[in-house]
Amino acid sequence: MALKQHQQNVNGRQKSPTKRFLSILGLFMFGFYFALGMVIIFWKDFPLQLDQTLRTLFGVLLVVYSFFRFVRLWQNR
Repeated sequence: MALKQHQQNVNGRQKSPTKRFLSILGLFMFGFYFALGMVIIFWKDFPLQLDQTLRTLFGVLLVVYSFFRFVRLWQNR
């Protein structure tokens, strides 16, 4: 019962401009890290000389990190 009432209170209030800005920034950073990971994995003529395995591992690490940031953002909502 208390949890339901708490959720109604949280959902009923608007976010402050600072919290709204930080939420949008968090979404932007999620998209940035995700896109960067995809670019590193799939760009054939990547400017840095890295082995394909290292590029793939680094790209996967960035994608996993982006989802970690998204989950944290979702939980703070």
